[in-house]
Amino acid sequence: MDSRVKIIEPVGILDSTQADSFRQQVDDALADGAEKLLIDLTHISFVDSSGLGALVMVLKKVRAAQKEMFVCSINDQVRMLFELTSMDRVFEVLPDRSAFTAKYAEAF
Repeated sequence: MDSRVKIIEPVGILDSTQADSFRQQVDDALADGAEKLLIDLTHISFVDSSGLGALVMVLKKVRAAQKEMFVCSINDQVRMLFELTSMDRVFEVLPDRSAFTAKYAEAF
């Protein structure tokens, strides 16, 4: 995949204990010249309000940098959280990494 595409794969529970590390990974990706970020949540078992806040904060940062961010491979808990908070209308959620590759990687 093109170097302008960065995939970030948090693991475990996305909560206040992981939020700083997650935000730092996004900051590093932007500093390295990423144009598109894919947040692959395959290995996330649970997202709490702090984790959701971290996702929203990085989305704002990515958009402020005039870059794009996508989320993929969310589990049922994350899907329900996104739907209850209407974040499913804010984030572009893709079924999996291959859907991202098919849809966006061709642009590079």
